Amino acid sequence: MKRKIIEIDESLCNGCGQCVTGCAEGALEIIDGVAKIVADHFCDGLGACIGHCPTGALQIIERDAPEFDEQAVEERLAEIKKTASPCGCMSGAPVTMTPCQMANAPTAQAAQPAGGGSALAAWPIKLRLVPPNAPFLQGARLLLAADCVPPAFPAFHSAFLPGRIALLGCPKFDDVQSYVDKLAAILRQNTIVDITVLQMEVPCCSGMSRIAAAAIAASGKAVPATQVVVTRRGEIAGMTPLSAGNTPFGQMG
Repeated sequence: MKRKIIEIDESLCNGCGQCVTGCAEGALEIIDGVAKIVADHFCDGLGACIGHCPTGALQIIERDAPEFDEQAVEERLAEIKKTASPCGCMSGAPVTMTPCQMANAPTAQAAQPAGGGSALAAWPIKLRLVPPNAPFLQGARLLLAADCVPPAFPAFHSAFLPGRIALLGCPKFDDVQSYVDKLAAILRQNTIVDITVLQMEVPCCSGMSRIAAAAIAASGKAVPATQVVVTRRGEIAGMTPLSAGNTPFGQMG
């Protein structure tokens, strides 16, 4: 049958996940960094999610689609609820973009658990997937880390994660300008205490510090930042205060 249904322009979608949490039927998910309709019969075509999209990626169109199935939606929502963790996170589905809100806990509470467990305080951890208005960002200390650091630095969880929100990315293979824009939006929309930039000693990894510096400059906020360089042997090579002025984005290769 031909009926109204949501269409997503993936070229405009930034993966913020706001439409996902704005869809009461659970019809949308973030898949591979962009919003997608899970199944047509979950979408009622009313467009409640449209007002939540900051980029205009959503619109209502008319096309051939299965009829909206209210019973299937109820079953889906029940299934999503079952996957909820004790802290309220839901793995896999829409609400994955609304992570556990433990980031503002004192360092002592957020410290690495006994036995060497994870000190991860929030999810998602990829910078491209974190919405700038995620609750755990307010009042947070950010850990902007290159993807290669965690496997190269054995003490990643105990030395740097406690009390911080991890944001991971790769300045060599990912879209650098999108990182700058996303981080600048995070800084503008939240009170960020400070940023620790963790990068490898290899030249391509220096882009992480330049991303941070450019984002700080673009945000118009004086957020303290520190650059930490890790060697391929898993040692800390040095720590340096970082500012928008001493690492200009324009110098990135």
